[in-house]
Amino acid sequence: MGTLYLVPTPVGNMEDMTFRAIRILKEADLILCEDTRTSGILLKHFEIKNRLMAHHKFNEHGTTAGLVNRLKAGETIACISDAGTPGISDPGFFLAREAAASGITVETLPGATAFVPALVSSGLPCDRFTFEGFLPQKKGRKTMLESLADEPRTMIFYESPYRVVKTLEQFAEVFGEERRVSCCREISKLHEESVRGTLAEAIAHFKETEPRGEFVIVVAGKEKVKQNKRNKE
Repeated sequence: MGTLYLVPTPVGNMEDMTFRAIRILKEADLILCEDTRTSGILLKHFEIKNRLMAHHKFNEHGTTAGLVNRLKAGETIACISDAGTPGISDPGFFLAREAAASGITVETLPGATAFVPALVSSGLPCDRFTFEGFLPQKKGRKTMLESLADEPRTMIFYESPYRVVKTLEQFAEVFGEERRVSCCREISKLHEESVRGTLAEAIAHFKETEPRGEFVIVVAGKEKVKQNKRNKE
């Protein structure tokens, strides 16, 4: 059988590409990518000439079976997303699941992903955390947020610049305006920035300063209420 490689690509800075990732992309029989135009720029930068095939959220259910058959026949396939690690809020999960279920070797290379640097640099506890990714845009959004109201672990969300203020306002309604937050944008790029403070302060900042770039929002978990121990008589 062949091997499926999940290959992280830079979230901004091209220097974050690893030597191993470049080698795998050169040696693979096929490279799966979300957008051939976006990935074409990456491959040209690293002088990688290989076959590309579109594999995204709109077609992955229909193409996965055929790709598994190609892996069973001995092909080596590399899967990349537009940026970051495939499977983390990006295509790759379904193919990895079906390949693993078929006994095919699935290897994920370590590398770039947006939420880890945002979490570590947030100043919030990162020993225990929950990754929530993108919230539902409409149906189920309120229910999901309410289910996290008492979450004690640090929470991580992805968000578009067009919805940052609205999302922060919804966080303030559910978690309280004084909950600590770190809003990290343009990770690894020239204009990387982290805005830290309370939810109320973050909302005020982005109402005055237009949000730009993709965001990782890191929210503190709910603090435990300290109860005074009663002295036993």
